[in-house]
Amino acid sequence: MRLTEPRIRPVDMADLTEDQREALKPFEGRPALNIFRTLANAPKALTAFLAWGNYVLSRRNSLPPREREIVILRVGFLCRSGYEFAQHKRIGLDQGLSAGEIEAIKVGADAATWSEADAALIRACDDLHRDQFVSNSVWRALEKHFDEKQRMDLVFTVGQYTQVSMILNTFGVQLEKAEDLDPALDGR
Repeated sequence: MRLTEPRIRPVDMADLTEDQREALKPFEGRPALNIFRTLANAPKALTAFLAWGNYVLSRRNSLPPREREIVILRVGFLCRSGYEFAQHKRIGLDQGLSAGEIEAIKVGADAATWSEADAALIRACDDLHRDQFVSNSVWRALEKHFDEKQRMDLVFTVGQYTQVSMILNTFGVQLEKAEDLDPALDGR
């Protein structure tokens, strides 16, 4: 975590404007996470953000859920987003990643854990983070394991979670009470 307190405070659920209430409607009946309560300060942006984010996290994204979580966790780690990494560590475990694989995400594509396909995903994340472009050699490695739509969804997912990480880091969105910060991402 880069900030110990929010720069933009999450909205108080007891004191919402009509626009905020409408933007947070998808969370009725369950607690809205700090990220969504923070983005509710710009309710029209939150609504648009949720539409694209729902695509990236849905079955319409052709990356299998486990592979999608490898991508999201690598991006969260590269962007030094403690909140993102904490949220998706739990989701990654639910989607079939082991605790050892989640640790290996921090090491990168050269960790002994990874298959050729997993390593190609991680290298693509690294390329996009560093250069906003997937190198030819990494693209060829991806072509061996992922079809065209999956490769597109990979880039979409990296872009979405880079944006999410920038939002979380800059606005100072704090961890949920039940989440623990990964020590490798404690930037304070």
